[in-house]
Amino acid sequence: MADWPDAVNRVAADATAKGLKIRVVETATSARSAEEAAKAVGATVGQIVKSLVFKGATSGRPYLLLVSGSNRVDEAAMAEHLGEAVTRPDAAFVREATGFAIGGVSPFGGTKAIDVFMDVDLLLYATVWAAAGTPTHVFEVVPLQLRSATGARIGRVDGRKDEV
Repeated sequence: MADWPDAVNRVAADATAKGLKIRVVETATSARSAEEAAKAVGATVGQIVKSLVFKGATSGRPYLLLVSGSNRVDEAAMAEHLGEAVTRPDAAFVREATGFAIGGVSPFGGTKAIDVFMDVDLLLYATVWAAAGTPTHVFEVVPLQLRSATGARIGRVDGRKDEV
């Protein structure tokens, strides 16, 4: 662990501080996209946690959405959940809010308080895989443990109206 990048060590420390025991895996290839990550760890695309940062259109505050790799975010639906419209921020905003570059954003939040919202579809899996600070480092976690560790609210991110 000592020879890992600082961002990976930070994720491991954050997990420990939140009561999670994780094992970080360095992938042989990039895990920047959900498809790449799934292939790298032998999981389905739905088991990959996309940690996506959005910006409140009115408040300017960051929101971290933990999204199943097989889903796309419906911004109008998220506006209903979050109480304001959201926009996709630039890379500088993501790094300032989380301390991570896009492609390595940890689900454990960031450098300041951040509201976390978790895709209910992640609960369909026994375990899921999330970014561990870089595009080549990931970790496996039980979805309910991830929800507890992040304090995430759970709901649909893709606009479907069926029951949760």
